[in-house]
Amino acid sequence: MKTKTSRLETLKLLISSNELGNQEEVLKALRKEGFKLTQATLSRDLKQLKVAKAASMNGKYVYVLPNETMYKRIHKPLSPGEMMRNPGFISINFSGNMGVIKTRPGYASSIAYDIDNCDIPEILGTIAGDDTIFIVIKEGFSHEETTESLNRLRPDF
Repeated sequence: MKTKTSRLETLKLLISSNELGNQEEVLKALRKEGFKLTQATLSRDLKQLKVAKAASMNGKYVYVLPNETMYKRIHKPLSPGEMMRNPGFISINFSGNMGVIKTRPGYASSIAYDIDNCDIPEILGTIAGDDTIFIVIKEGFSHEETTESLNRLRPDF
């Protein structure tokens, strides 16, 4: 049985990547992802997520999330299952003692939090946006050493 947390995350991804205009469309999309729930449960989930309806670019009223920057609509969406299996990390690049980590929208803050709270000796600190993390490497440490330490924290680096 799938958990409520997983269902809510899938619901957010479905709403952010599809133009869903009514609860029946949402229930159908959730069923495709393996979630079987009642209309009443869906209503409670939508209320908990503070989902609203707004006009889309083509004038159709669709469900939207309150924080659009975290779950941006994308033109060629992966299925929610694929998105949830795909880590937030995209890439890392260095220049001198600085590094820039690119993430999926909404993931930078949580990844930077993990980095800051793991006391990685090579990293002085981070600054996170929505999909980018700026890291400063302490003097005397190489990019390879930094990447190895990040790999110990999160294997997807």
